[in-house]
Amino acid sequence: MPLEQPASDAEIFTIERVFDASPELMWDVCTKAEHLGQWFGPPGTTVKVRTLDLKPGGVFLYGMEMPGGVTMWGKWVFREIDAPRSLAYVVSFCTEDGTPVRHPMMPLWPLEVLAVQEFFAEGGKTRMKSRSWPIHATAEERAVFTAGHASMQMGFSGAWMQLDAYLARMKG
Repeated sequence: MPLEQPASDAEIFTIERVFDASPELMWDVCTKAEHLGQWFGPPGTTVKVRTLDLKPGGVFLYGMEMPGGVTMWGKWVFREIDAPRSLAYVVSFCTEDGTPVRHPMMPLWPLEVLAVQEFFAEGGKTRMKSRSWPIHATAEERAVFTAGHASMQMGFSGAWMQLDAYLARMKG
């Protein structure tokens, strides 16, 4: 199934970083529950992995427990899997049982965002590139997503710093 395309290049959120790990290890830490629970999510959150079924149509259902005890639930529905090169999935906020819901703090956030992660070998390390954009969204939801790029940059940067630290502990 072809992936939905963004309305414009400006709405694509892109972030990339080089990690000191092989593409195979990067694939594992990004697709296996035992690893995702160790680094995924914004700093200060605890991630609860409810389920992870890595196949087209499969679901990664997780809760991010915030300081203070509130848990925000999210899910990925996998679209395309090309291990260890790329992964495409639809991201949404949801209830604990996986029913999609609006972002709890941003009601005009798109219900669905398509994410594509790519892994490139570079001199014994891996460059991970993540791109995402709203799908099945109104013009207003797309504008809210685009306006949120800076906060997403901060969130991903924090999570990827945790991933760097996790990879270093694995090597240690």
